Amino acid sequence: MLEVRALTKRYNGIPAIENVSFEIAPGEILGYVGPNGAGKSTTVKIMIGLLEPSEGEIWFGGRSILDDLPGFQSRLGYVPEEPQLYPYLSGHEYLQLAGRLRGMPRRELESKIGELLHLFGLWDDRHCAVSSYSKGMRQKILLSAALVGNPEVLVLDEPMSGLDVTTALVVRELLREMADRGRIVFYSSHVLEVVEKICSRVLILRQGRVAAHDSIAHLRERLHQPSLEAIFAELTTGRDPRQAASRILEVIGA
Repeated sequence: MLEVRALTKRYNGIPAIENVSFEIAPGEILGYVGPNGAGKSTTVKIMIGLLEPSEGEIWFGGRSILDDLPGFQSRLGYVPEEPQLYPYLSGHEYLQLAGRLRGMPRRELESKIGELLHLFGLWDDRHCAVSSYSKGMRQKILLSAALVGNPEVLVLDEPMSGLDVTTALVVRELLREMADRGRIVFYSSHVLEVVEKICSRVLILRQGRVAAHDSIAHLRERLHQPSLEAIFAELTTGRDPRQAASRILEVIGA
């Protein structure tokens, strides 16, 4: 079980997130959504140990992750929002680095790297510098690096960014299968259609606070809305998107 307990992060006294709590059990995929600036990336950075919270705790397996942060991170797979890779490493070298940092045996690591490069369509470019890769290719390397150690917890921040349709469909199915095999998946994204299709539950942030946290089916029923997009619009903007679009057209004189 991954537990986020009353998490708050302040910058110069101003909260980026405030009193955010949720749990993710093995086998669950939690969708984490909100407008730009709502606090999603701050939450992610605290979860992976890059930021310390101002208040609150994160527990995994019945203990605070700060009791043994390197141990928690060794059981974690992370895909960041921005594909920041070492530009002069090749795709193969980057995956070697990711595996060796996890202490994986060389033979096992090389076997997995080869298979992942083939499956993600990167084998022919495996010795090219990642600086020459397209955005989608870099995203595939990040996904491979997150998966190569067979993590118990996946923290994903816009993992489909730049992926072609075929690979995106494979990744969606992969996440479902990993959840079915008892993995914990935290899925932060702006792409509400994908969140609606793959997530067990959804947490919606608004200005750093929890606006809703429930299954999508329960939220539809409670708010009388047909989709996650409509629920999101009601809880985060309070405006009808059609009315807003019509007003923009009036302003530009279209």
